[in-house]
Amino acid sequence: MEGKVSEVRIDMPIPKETCSICIDDNISAIQMFSVDICGHRFCSECVKRYIEAKLLEGNRLTCPHDGCHLELRYQSCVNLLTDELKKIWKQRIIEELIPVMERVYCPNPRCSALMSVKELSIIKSTEESGVRKLCVKCREPFCINCKVTWHKNISCDNYKILHPNSVANDSKLEALANKNMWRQCTKCQNMIELSEGCATVQCRCGHSFCYRCGANAGCCPHCHNFYDLRTGRLLYRPWCAALWTLVLLVVTVAGIVASVVFIILHFVRKK
Repeated sequence: MEGKVSEVRIDMPIPKETCSICIDDNISAIQMFSVDICGHRFCSECVKRYIEAKLLEGNRLTCPHDGCHLELRYQSCVNLLTDELKKIWKQRIIEELIPVMERVYCPNPRCSALMSVKELSIIKSTEESGVRKLCVKCREPFCINCKVTWHKNISCDNYKILHPNSVANDSKLEALANKNMWRQCTKCQNMIELSEGCATVQCRCGHSFCYRCGANAGCCPHCHNFYDLRTGRLLYRPWCAALWTLVLLVVTVAGIVASVVFIILHFVRKK
């Protein structure tokens, strides 16, 4: 007589978690994304949108948790990325490996490949001056000194005399920056725009400075004050806001205490 073994399957309910970004408290654990090292958890959809926004803005990719500055790692997030975002992030990784002052971009508008001065120095130049280089991607020759396509049979000094447009364009950019109150990072020279918020800003290169005076972060009286940069008007200081909140709290508590005392006295008089 053969015995039959029956299988009993019990489906355990999948625990629910809350995403601190979208505040949805009905997300299953398998839909959550955990940041390695710090362990902070968010729903995958919010992390996808967060990474996309940071990549397109050119900002550092840190953990979305407030106050956590640990950087997200490409390998941990790769399953959340589209092909385009993967391409942007890989390019970012390559850029970060090259010091800002060592970066060279191909002047060919159809290429714009990123190279380093060290990488180009290995490639032997066909000119005695050593300024003629070949792009490692499109192989088009360019002048590493003038940052333009190769100017044949003309020196760099003469080229700059005959082509002053770059200087004119720099002047136009400076005028536009002054008009729109843009600021230039003192470390990498990138232009930064801030419409409103804390005067302390951080460039994509990681350098933090004061948007109003250009001093390093924490070295001037403007830092951590909040301005409308279009008008230059001080919106508020954090300590003022905290003091005002404290005053409101004291007034509220005093009102509650007065109401309780009034009720007690009312009942005492009735007795």
